[in-house]
Amino acid sequence: MEASPSPQQSNVTSYGAMALAIITLEAFPGMWINAFIACVLCIAWVKKKTLNSNEKILLLLGCSRISYLCFTWVSHFLSVLYPKYLKVHPILQLIATLQTFFNYSNLWVSACLCGFYCIKIANFRNRLFIYLKVKIDRIVPWILLGSEISALAMGMVVSDLIATVQSENCTFTSQENFWEARIRMDKHFFSSYFIAGFGYAASFMVVIFSAVCLLFSLWRHKRRMQTNSMKDLSMDAHIKAMKSVLSFLVMYSINFVCLILTIIYATKKEDIMTLLILMYLCAFPGAHSLILIFSNPKLEKALMKILSWVKCDFFMK
Repeated sequence: MEASPSPQQSNVTSYGAMALAIITLEAFPGMWINAFIACVLCIAWVKKKTLNSNEKILLLLGCSRISYLCFTWVSHFLSVLYPKYLKVHPILQLIATLQTFFNYSNLWVSACLCGFYCIKIANFRNRLFIYLKVKIDRIVPWILLGSEISALAMGMVVSDLIATVQSENCTFTSQENFWEARIRMDKHFFSSYFIAGFGYAASFMVVIFSAVCLLFSLWRHKRRMQTNSMKDLSMDAHIKAMKSVLSFLVMYSINFVCLILTIIYATKKEDIMTLLILMYLCAFPGAHSLILIFSNPKLEKALMKILSWVKCDFFMK
């Protein structure tokens, strides 16, 4: 007679199913939204044979977010339905490395986009700022290259961490070896978590500095226009830009807190807090990209065309 599953096993199964369902409902729309951005920009690239700096950043950001959401979904899909496959040596290491690479690529390219908007839109008389405003179009490709190299380095750190954990789990045979392995693993975990936290904090500081400078510049220009009674479309555009930057700052701040919490709750795989963190981290790439679409005239126009075509096609049927 087979033993009935314990309540703990049932909770684990229900938790995994609920987490996978939430990730699926968030990841696939997010992938479609970012795929739309990438497709529109690729079509424009083919037509014009070139892309401006803003479009280059958006294209790389869209591709990074598609890949990040894809590997995040695959990782949780396998962990819930086919956990045995993750015990095969190269699979877990490969998925974790790629997920980490695209996660940091997403974070750093997002920070580059915020910095680019700050330099292009803000107006300061600082010499360094004026120099960056003139040279920004030439600097952008190198910044994006540096972002991808940094993301690749973080992916290699995670790959090395997983390889170390797997090798340590297989090599110790006695109690003495166990404690030696435990000490080496703790040191390795601490250094890896420190590097991960530093990567999150560095990109967050870039976003905070850029967003605050941009908000201050827009607010100062808005006050100047109000003083001169210049209530025109320019002021509306500045107010819209301030709302967009502020919304991104709030979303990125929450995202940063969730990323730090993933380090703190790294050992707690089945917890309500872990589920909430996971929900936000999967929702952020799609939600922010949707804001970017409505703040970009070209992307917004393309989306309206598609929606009008779908609407007409629906009513004709």
